[in-house]
Amino acid sequence: MKIALINENSQAAKNELVESVLKKVVEPMGHEVVNYGMYSAEDENQLTYVQNGILAAILLNSGAADYVVTGCGTGEGAMLACNAFPGVLCGHIVDPSDAYMFAQINDGNAIALPFAKGFGWGAELNLQYIFEKLFEGESGQGYPKERVIPEQRNKKILDEVKKITHTDLVTILKSLDKDLVKGAISGKHFQEYFFASCKNEEIAACVKELLEA
Repeated sequence: MKIALINENSQAAKNELVESVLKKVVEPMGHEVVNYGMYSAEDENQLTYVQNGILAAILLNSGAADYVVTGCGTGEGAMLACNAFPGVLCGHIVDPSDAYMFAQINDGNAIALPFAKGFGWGAELNLQYIFEKLFEGESGQGYPKERVIPEQRNKKILDEVKKITHTDLVTILKSLDKDLVKGAISGKHFQEYFFASCKNEEIAACVKELLEA
Protein backbone atom coordinates (compact mmCIF):
# COMPACT_ATOMS: atom_id res chain seq x y z
CA MET A 1 0.00 0.00 0.00
CA LYS A 2 1.21 3.50 -0.88
CA ILE A 3 0.55 5.90 2.03
CA ALA A 4 0.72 9.65 1.35
CA LEU A 5 1.64 12.08 4.12
CA ILE A 6 0.35 15.67 3.86
CA ASN A 7 0.96 18.50 6.35
CA GLU A 8 -0.58 21.98 6.23
CA ASN A 9 1.22 25.20 7.12
CA SER A 10 0.39 25.59 10.81
CA GLN A 11 1.91 22.20 11.68
CA ALA A 12 4.50 21.82 8.93
CA ALA A 13 7.39 21.85 11.42
CA LYS A 14 6.23 18.41 12.61
CA ASN A 15 6.42 16.80 9.17
CA GLU A 16 9.80 15.16 9.75
CA LEU A 17 8.68 13.66 13.06
CA VAL A 18 5.43 12.32 11.66
CA GLU A 19 7.17 10.86 8.61
CA SER A 20 9.80 9.10 10.70
CA VAL A 21 7.23 7.50 13.03
CA LEU A 22 4.97 6.52 10.13
CA LYS A 23 7.83 4.88 8.25
CA LYS A 24 9.02 3.09 11.38
CA VAL A 25 5.62 1.47 11.77
CA VAL A 26 4.44 0.75 8.23
CA GLU A 27 7.58 -0.02 6.22
CA PRO A 28 8.14 -3.34 8.07
CA MET A 29 4.54 -4.17 7.08
CA GLY A 30 5.50 -3.75 3.42
CA HIS A 31 3.88 -0.34 2.90
CA GLU A 32 5.50 2.66 1.22
CA VAL A 33 5.34 6.22 2.59
CA VAL A 34 5.35 9.12 0.12
CA ASN A 35 5.81 12.52 1.75
CA TYR A 36 4.04 15.32 -0.13
CA GLY A 37 4.97 17.97 2.47
CA MET A 38 4.85 20.58 3.65
CA TYR A 39 8.35 19.69 4.77
CA SER A 40 8.93 22.72 7.01
CA ALA A 41 7.20 25.91 8.07
CA GLU A 42 9.49 27.80 5.68
CA ASP A 43 8.44 25.90 2.54
CA GLU A 44 7.83 28.18 -0.41
CA ASN A 45 4.58 26.38 -1.23
CA GLN A 46 2.19 26.83 1.69
CA LEU A 47 -0.71 24.40 2.11
CA THR A 48 -3.91 25.18 4.00
CA TYR A 49 -6.07 22.43 5.44
CA VAL A 50 -8.54 23.02 2.60
CA GLN A 51 -5.74 22.32 0.13
CA ASN A 52 -4.90 19.19 2.12
CA GLY A 53 -8.37 17.98 1.17
CA ILE A 54 -7.89 18.85 -2.50
CA LEU A 55 -4.51 17.11 -2.62
CA ALA A 56 -5.82 14.05 -0.76
CA ALA A 57 -8.73 13.75 -3.20
CA ILE A 58 -6.42 13.97 -6.22
CA LEU A 59 -4.07 11.33 -4.84
CA LEU A 60 -6.78 8.87 -3.79
CA ASN A 61 -9.06 9.22 -6.81
CA SER A 62 -6.17 8.94 -9.24
CA GLY A 63 -4.70 5.87 -7.56
CA ALA A 64 -1.44 7.71 -6.88
CA ALA A 65 -1.99 6.85 -3.20
CA ASP A 66 -4.01 4.16 -1.45
CA TYR A 67 -4.20 5.96 1.89
CA VAL A 68 -3.66 9.52 3.16
CA VAL A 69 -2.37 10.59 6.55
CA THR A 70 -2.98 14.28 7.14
CA GLY A 71 -4.11 16.69 9.85
CA CYS A 72 -3.99 20.23 11.15
CA GLY A 73 -3.99 21.90 14.57
CA THR A 74 -7.11 20.10 15.81
CA GLY A 75 -7.51 17.67 12.93
CA GLU A 76 -11.09 18.82 12.44
CA GLY A 77 -10.51 21.17 9.49
CA ALA A 78 -8.44 18.65 7.56
CA MET A 79 -11.04 15.95 8.20
CA LEU A 80 -13.89 18.17 6.96
CA ALA A 81 -11.92 19.26 3.90
CA CYS A 82 -11.09 15.67 2.95
CA ASN A 83 -14.68 14.51 3.35
CA ALA A 84 -15.89 17.32 1.09
CA PHE A 85 -14.59 15.31 -1.88
CA PRO A 86 -15.67 12.12 -3.64
CA GLY A 87 -13.64 8.98 -3.10
CA VAL A 88 -12.32 10.13 0.28
CA LEU A 89 -13.52 8.72 3.62
CA CYS A 90 -11.54 10.45 6.35
CA GLY A 91 -11.68 9.85 10.08
CA HIS A 92 -10.69 12.22 12.89
CA ILE A 93 -8.21 10.19 14.94
CA VAL A 94 -7.03 11.17 18.42
CA ASP A 95 -5.85 7.91 19.97
CA PRO A 96 -5.11 4.26 19.09
CA SER A 97 -8.63 3.04 19.83
CA ASP A 98 -9.99 5.64 17.38
CA ALA A 99 -7.56 4.32 14.78
CA TYR A 100 -8.47 0.68 15.30
CA MET A 101 -12.24 1.23 15.29
CA PHE A 102 -12.12 3.59 12.29
CA ALA A 103 -10.16 0.99 10.33
CA GLN A 104 -12.36 -1.93 11.33
CA ILE A 105 -15.79 -0.27 11.41
CA ASN A 106 -15.58 2.50 8.81
CA ASP A 107 -12.85 1.09 6.54
CA GLY A 108 -11.80 4.55 5.35
CA ASN A 109 -8.85 5.65 3.26
CA ALA A 110 -7.65 8.78 5.09
CA ILE A 111 -7.15 10.08 8.61
CA ALA A 112 -6.82 13.57 10.04
CA LEU A 113 -4.70 13.95 13.18
CA PRO A 114 -4.58 16.80 15.73
CA PHE A 115 -0.97 17.99 15.50
CA ALA A 116 -1.35 20.83 18.02
CA LYS A 117 -4.21 20.03 20.42
CA GLY A 118 -2.93 17.51 22.97
CA PHE A 119 0.34 17.05 21.05
CA GLY A 120 2.72 17.19 24.00
CA TRP A 121 4.95 14.85 25.98
CA GLY A 122 4.84 11.35 24.47
CA ALA A 123 3.23 12.58 21.25
CA GLU A 124 5.51 10.43 19.12
CA LEU A 125 4.43 7.36 21.11
CA ASN A 126 0.77 8.18 20.54
CA LEU A 127 1.49 8.51 16.81
CA GLN A 128 3.29 5.17 16.81
CA TYR A 129 0.43 3.37 18.55
CA ILE A 130 -2.14 5.04 16.27
CA PHE A 131 -0.32 3.91 13.14
CA GLU A 132 0.11 0.40 14.52
CA LYS A 133 -3.61 0.02 15.22
CA LEU A 134 -4.61 1.74 11.97
CA PHE A 135 -2.59 -0.45 9.63
CA GLU A 136 -2.40 -3.79 11.42
CA GLY A 137 -4.17 -6.60 9.59
CA GLU A 138 -7.03 -6.18 7.14
CA SER A 139 -9.39 -3.26 7.64
CA GLY A 140 -13.18 -3.44 7.48
CA GLN A 141 -13.42 -6.58 9.61
CA GLY A 142 -15.86 -5.08 12.09
CA TYR A 143 -15.85 -4.27 15.79
CA PRO A 144 -17.15 -5.88 17.87
CA LYS A 145 -17.19 -9.06 15.81
CA GLU A 146 -20.93 -9.61 16.21
CA ARG A 147 -21.46 -6.28 14.38
CA VAL A 148 -19.48 -7.25 11.27
CA ILE A 149 -22.41 -7.79 8.89
CA PRO A 150 -24.35 -4.54 9.61
CA GLU A 151 -21.13 -2.49 9.71
CA GLN A 152 -19.95 -3.78 6.35
CA ARG A 153 -23.44 -3.20 4.94
CA ASN A 154 -23.50 0.38 6.22
CA LYS A 155 -20.06 1.08 4.74
CA LYS A 156 -21.31 -0.02 1.30
CA ILE A 157 -24.41 2.14 1.70
CA LEU A 158 -22.27 5.15 2.60
CA ASP A 159 -20.04 4.59 -0.43
CA GLU A 160 -23.11 4.58 -2.69
CA VAL A 161 -24.51 7.71 -1.01
CA LYS A 162 -21.24 9.55 -1.61
CA LYS A 163 -21.34 8.61 -5.29
CA ILE A 164 -24.69 10.38 -5.59
CA THR A 165 -23.98 13.38 -3.35
CA HIS A 166 -20.61 14.15 -4.99
CA THR A 167 -19.89 14.91 -8.61
CA ASP A 168 -16.78 13.56 -10.30
CA LEU A 169 -13.39 14.93 -9.22
CA VAL A 170 -12.34 16.39 -12.58
CA THR A 171 -15.51 18.49 -12.72
CA ILE A 172 -14.83 19.67 -9.17
CA LEU A 173 -11.20 20.57 -9.87
CA LYS A 174 -12.16 22.57 -12.96
CA SER A 175 -14.89 24.40 -11.05
CA LEU A 176 -12.79 25.41 -8.03
CA ASP A 177 -10.69 28.54 -7.86
CA LYS A 178 -7.68 27.81 -10.07
CA ASP A 179 -5.15 29.40 -7.70
CA LEU A 180 -6.50 27.36 -4.78
CA VAL A 181 -6.10 24.10 -6.67
CA LYS A 182 -2.77 25.04 -8.20
CA GLY A 183 -1.43 25.85 -4.74
CA ALA A 184 -2.42 22.38 -3.57
CA ILE A 185 -0.42 20.69 -6.34
CA SER A 186 2.65 22.93 -6.46
CA GLY A 187 4.69 21.24 -3.75
CA LYS A 188 8.39 20.61 -4.23
CA HIS A 189 8.04 16.92 -5.12
CA PHE A 190 4.39 16.76 -6.23
CA GLN A 191 4.95 16.28 -9.96
CA GLU A 192 7.78 13.81 -9.41
CA TYR A 193 5.72 11.60 -7.09
CA PHE A 194 2.25 12.06 -8.59
CA PHE A 195 2.84 11.44 -12.27
CA ALA A 196 4.97 8.38 -11.53
CA SER A 197 2.11 6.76 -9.58
CA CYS A 198 -1.11 8.16 -11.09
CA LYS A 199 -3.37 5.46 -12.58
CA ASN A 200 -6.12 7.71 -13.96
CA GLU A 201 -5.35 9.38 -17.28
CA GLU A 202 -8.26 11.83 -17.06
CA ILE A 203 -7.20 13.14 -13.66
CA ALA A 204 -3.55 13.25 -14.77
CA ALA A 205 -4.50 15.34 -17.81
CA CYS A 206 -6.60 17.67 -15.66
CA VAL A 207 -3.78 18.15 -13.15
CA LYS A 208 -1.27 18.81 -15.94
CA GLU A 209 -3.59 21.41 -17.45
CA LEU A 210 -4.00 23.13 -14.09
CA LEU A 211 -0.26 23.19 -13.48
CA GLU A 212 0.35 24.77 -16.88
CA ALA A 213 -2.38 27.38 -16.50
